[in-house]
Amino acid sequence: MILLRHTRPAVAEGVCYGRGDLDLHADFETALAAILKALPAVSHVATGPLSRCRRLAERIAGARDLPLAVDPRLVEFDFGAWEGRPWAEIPREELDAWAGDFHHARPHGGESVAMLAARVGAALGEARSPHPPALWVTHAGVTRAAAALTGREQGWDTRLGFGRWLDLSGAAPGDGSAGTAPRAGPER
Repeated sequence: MILLRHTRPAVAEGVCYGRGDLDLHADFETALAAILKALPAVSHVATGPLSRCRRLAERIAGARDLPLAVDPRLVEFDFGAWEGRPWAEIPREELDAWAGDFHHARPHGGESVAMLAARVGAALGEARSPHPPALWVTHAGVTRAAAALTGREQGWDTRLGFGRWLDLSGAAPGDGSAGTAPRAGPER
């Protein structure tokens, strides 16, 4: 299984977003071309329903003549009342409550990390390991959950930049531009 994080969305730096259906950044076509050039062979494409993933998945599937499925379990984490707010404006006590019980706290009213892990785990449980592997076009939260659930060393601390992928079979992250495995940078 290869997990590909969507390309950069059109959103200001430092804004909390998850389920918001954001437009794509102006560099989408350039990023897409780089991804298509470097992405390894895949058997089929699955994507979450938000347009920042769905548009990328549709273009990859179309360019490679692959089947495409939309799976709502691959949608980003639901940040509830924090959606669209600058991280710097979220009350410190709410952030502390979340950090204090990372897996179960829901101070924002959205979903808990445990809820995210449960739906990603269900999708992973149904996934097959064909050769070539399947491609999930998804989000940072889904990628982190999948990394944790499959026992990757960094687990929930996995960082994957925009337009980069992670091969769960054990390969290092790819950057979609050169097909190499540089370290992923900060995300938001």
